[in-house]
Amino acid sequence: MGELIRFERVTCRYGAEPVLSEVDLSVPAGGFLGVVGPSGSGKTTLLRAVTGAIRPVAGRIVRPSGPVTIGYVPQVETVNWFFPVTVRQAVLMARIDSRRLPWASRAEIREACGVLERLGLGSLAGRHIRELSGGQQQRVFVARALLGRPQLLLLDEPTSGVDVRTRHEVIHLLHELHHEGLAILLTTHDLNGIAAHLPQLVCLNREVVATGSPREVLTPEVLERTYGAPMEVLTHGGMPVVVEAGPGVRLSPERRHHEHPEGHGRPA
Repeated sequence: MGELIRFERVTCRYGAEPVLSEVDLSVPAGGFLGVVGPSGSGKTTLLRAVTGAIRPVAGRIVRPSGPVTIGYVPQVETVNWFFPVTVRQAVLMARIDSRRLPWASRAEIREACGVLERLGLGSLAGRHIRELSGGQQQRVFVARALLGRPQLLLLDEPTSGVDVRTRHEVIHLLHELHHEGLAILLTTHDLNGIAAHLPQLVCLNREVVATGSPREVLTPEVLERTYGAPMEVLTHGGMPVVVEAGPGVRLSPERRHHEHPEGHGRPA
């Protein structure tokens, strides 16, 4: 499996202080990576570096297979849901020929409708975006990102501020897209609700602390180095569960109480 993006000792900064420091990271074609870390750890900056919105002050970002087509899904909390557009119009804002033509071609409209159908939003194409549920709103912006037929999908905190049902919908959708061959790189604060369900994690706190499967990196030692606070990790249903949170960690409400190995409930 070839690489789409490779970070080689990449350092990025805003002002004097580095936000990313000597980061080494590889995103393979068809890979599925989650980046976890406390607030201010450089997660969003890493995504911006992938898109080229910010340039490294040291190191380099390599695309071994050539140019990479990228789709970007912002945090839903940053979207103005009262902007007067329908679902179809929101998706068409990402069309490739928008600079050449001020209106969408028939082919672009057909493609947008096809993407909406694929994501279960076909019947909602004419509805205003503010009228959608949280899960539907997230799917609209995934559809918007997919319109450009990306090789790599970037998502910044895709479940931030959503309920448990919506989070499950988003996880299911992303796994479907991954199984279809799309490479995915996302950031998340949600260790139990999102991170534990991903194939590979990157623990980041300005520098890469650890990379590996959830079982390999969701350990007390790695989490303390990442978040700067002691944490306990139990196994529940064969999966790691973080039960004591330090600063910057958000636990899922339904994961906050699990049976301790000795039989005593341990609140987070």
